[in-house]
Amino acid sequence: MNITILGAGSFGTAMAVHLASLGNEALMWTIDESQAKAITETRRNNFCFRDTELPRAVNCTTDLDAALAFSDRYIMAIPTQFVREVCEKIAARGEREGHILNLAKGIEISTGDLLHKVYAECCPFLKYSALSGPSHAEEVLIGRPTTVALASADEEEAKGWQQIVSGNNFRVYTGTDVVGLEVGGATKNIYAIAAGIAKALDLGDNAMAALASRGLAEIMRFGAKLGASPLTLSGLAGVGDLIVTCYSMYSRNFRLGLAIGSGMSFEEAAGSLGQVAEGAYTVRAVVENSKQFGVEMPIAEAVYRVLYKGERPQKLIEELFARPLKPEMRL
Repeated sequence: MNITILGAGSFGTAMAVHLASLGNEALMWTIDESQAKAITETRRNNFCFRDTELPRAVNCTTDLDAALAFSDRYIMAIPTQFVREVCEKIAARGEREGHILNLAKGIEISTGDLLHKVYAECCPFLKYSALSGPSHAEEVLIGRPTTVALASADEEEAKGWQQIVSGNNFRVYTGTDVVGLEVGGATKNIYAIAAGIAKALDLGDNAMAALASRGLAEIMRFGAKLGASPLTLSGLAGVGDLIVTCYSMYSRNFRLGLAIGSGMSFEEAAGSLGQVAEGAYTVRAVVENSKQFGVEMPIAEAVYRVLYKGERPQKLIEELFARPLKPEMRL
């Protein structure tokens, strides 16, 4: 079938190649004319994966009307903070029945909302689903085994996308806990930044494991306040995505933390990436919301203070270890 991918970054491109391998035609949309021209004329994406020749079933356009007319199946693969803008552009072209699968992992800074709320507000005429889980674009692109979770409030809608996206070493599980899936996908990036800092400071394997597991405890406390199921957060969209993001050099958030822990300022580290590290935005919304909810998230708050207050990581490590002793299990 024809599938439209809104966004031509690394994950959008990887999904386009994967869908083409399953026999589909994929049309990517971008606002970058040089990128669209390069993909169309040279079969190369000049933004990412420059050494990969794209299949003929993958094409690109800067014409949003053409992209929306290509299919009634849309995959949104753009950074979180631009989702509302693109949704408003879609809505401005008139209500149309369709299906949208969100790949972005984050929280909208301006509102503090999870992304399903943004879609419901801007494009209520589109049936919404979201995909998350341990799925680095670099490995999806070359067909390495990948397993993810896909959630929609409508179980049949989730199953529909499951049938379309699954295949060739890409396995999809379905669920209806959209909140849990989105909480896991957004918050894990914060702890990947912390993991990168810990790695740069050579804190050791014990500290890395403790950071990930205590990070999961914070994620679960935060998710519980939003109505997320702990089962979702203990699965692919929670602990699965947390593990891969905290331990892989493919993770932009891990690399951001690694650069900061090596002595760069936040601005220098962000500039060195060349791509968006969602955790740097998400941590602002999560820390603000956690205070409103009365949820303790000391690791998230430490990451925030390093990024936005310029505090030394070593000082915050000392503070974390000086916190009052308490039982482990406390939601």
